[in-house]
Amino acid sequence: MNIPFDQPHEHGPELDYIRDAIHCAHLSGDGKYTRKCHELLVERTGAKKALLVHSGTAALEMAALLIDCRPGDEIIMPSYTFVSTANAFVLRGAVPVFVDIRPDTQNIDETLIEAAITERTRAICVVHYAGVACEMDTIMDIAHRHHLYVIEDAAQGVGSSYKGRKLGSIGHLGCYSFHETKNVICGEGGALLVNDSAFMERAEIIREKGTNRSKFFRGQVDKYTWVDVGSSYLPGEMTAAYLYAQLEHGREINGERLKWWNMYHQALEPLEKAGMLKRPRIPEDCVHNAHMYYVLLNSLEERTSLIAKLAEGGIKAVFHYIPLHSAPAGVKFGRTSGSMECTDRTSDTLLRLPLYYDLGAEGCRRVLKAGFGMEGAPES
Repeated sequence: MNIPFDQPHEHGPELDYIRDAIHCAHLSGDGKYTRKCHELLVERTGAKKALLVHSGTAALEMAALLIDCRPGDEIIMPSYTFVSTANAFVLRGAVPVFVDIRPDTQNIDETLIEAAITERTRAICVVHYAGVACEMDTIMDIAHRHHLYVIEDAAQGVGSSYKGRKLGSIGHLGCYSFHETKNVICGEGGALLVNDSAFMERAEIIREKGTNRSKFFRGQVDKYTWVDVGSSYLPGEMTAAYLYAQLEHGREINGERLKWWNMYHQALEPLEKAGMLKRPRIPEDCVHNAHMYYVLLNSLEERTSLIAKLAEGGIKAVFHYIPLHSAPAGVKFGRTSGSMECTDRTSDTLLRLPLYYDLGAEGCRRVLKAGFGMEGAPES
């Protein structure tokens, strides 16, 4: 039996909730299950407001609109991220300013941010890679001193925390993804967390095509109309119903994934000590969600060879991002600040191993044996 890189997991109540959503005869969004998701996200994260959207990309686009991102504005971000992180701001005419990453967490190097700030800088968009938090206290301090917004691209970080605070709830705005490759899923979906009260009302308006429709449905106005820019960012109610089942069991999902993460981590320790690879680093103040297990090899050639070796054993392992600063659109729309040495090295040497809810101890052992010639530690 082959082992895929990722495999969506159905936890149990999803189909029951979808049937109920259909019976409620409200499928267009902001119905019963959307409200339940909003309430649960606020309860779990401590955000002032949570709004479901149809993707993590949509959440980022809403964030760009909320901070009034305009042509010529500069947004500081890592280059080692998915294209949506930059695209959301490029769509508003802004310039992504790429900063190098840390070699330990693959997150933006907070010590390099201030050197990238100019009079045109409007925001810092951080990416919590693999669900491990950036150094948020330092970043928030920099933003406060320079009067900048902080947007958290926490697409991979649902359930993770930094010093007891949930990722997505620390910056002015936080963006989640519930794409089927994430821990908690609904196929395509996302959420915007609003942590600054000044954005709460406008976030509803932007999400509802620039209208005050939400106020109308709450009985706060007797009709609704076009009041601002916006777009159609709502997910359908069946999507929300599926997501609610996943969110209910989010802690259990992350806990199961953490078992397999820890098996990999323990088994590969001798290889790291021998200098054959590097394992992920989790800073002391961070609790992660086991979104991803990766290793850093010593060269591009070693990674290519290991991918092929695993494939021979029926196991799918993959590398990750091509850095945005070296992509054609990145060169056209953005610029770099300083060296991209760590970013380029990570792009060449990082390999992601299969990790999903149903992988199981036997799946972990198969990956370890096929790729590294190891039996693997027993399940703890």
